[in-house]
Amino acid sequence: MRTALLLLSLAGLCLCAPAQAQDRPHVFRNATLYPISEEPIEQGVMVVEGGTIQAVGPAGSVDVPAGAVEHDVAGKEIMPGLVDTHSHIGEVGGGDGSAAMHPDARTIDAINVRHPSLNRARAGGITTVQLISGSGHLMSGQTTYLKLREGGTVSELSACEEKPVEDCGGMKMANGTNPQRASGAFPGTRARAAAMARE
Repeated sequence: MRTALLLLSLAGLCLCAPAQAQDRPHVFRNATLYPISEEPIEQGVMVVEGGTIQAVGPAGSVDVPAGAVEHDVAGKEIMPGLVDTHSHIGEVGGGDGSAAMHPDARTIDAINVRHPSLNRARAGGITTVQLISGSGHLMSGQTTYLKLREGGTVSELSACEEKPVEDCGGMKMANGTNPQRASGAFPGTRARAAAMARE
């Protein structure tokens, strides 16, 4: 890109390690802001405090708290962090070849939160992921929702504040041709796949 892309990821801005909340507000000035739900803002101003965005707008229209740490980001572009709803980072695993359905297999039991793929995703602007086990199964197991903040455990990266990390996810299913096999425990047709899922 002609200009550097500065992603509005709190991990990328180094403002929200779980153990250390921001002590002072930060203001980012003179970037092109992409609020996504509105038109881009040239020479915008963004205020971040306590790990969250407090205000965004054109220069002169945003109230900046006294004592805010100033960042001149002229020539940069700021956009919200990206959400990856189908990710395989962190060396996650799920069901094996013994059956087509493994609803009790959990990605949370296989995530390597220190794997370099998490840092690469964060560097690319991804802030939130659904970690999913591999393809080829009718049901390959339970997924996990994570925030790609700094942290050394799955619990520290959990995207859910209101429930335990073990309950913070969904179920991976692959309908259609992906789980079909000519023989064995896997379905041979779409109809059989649907029947197995209903069962």
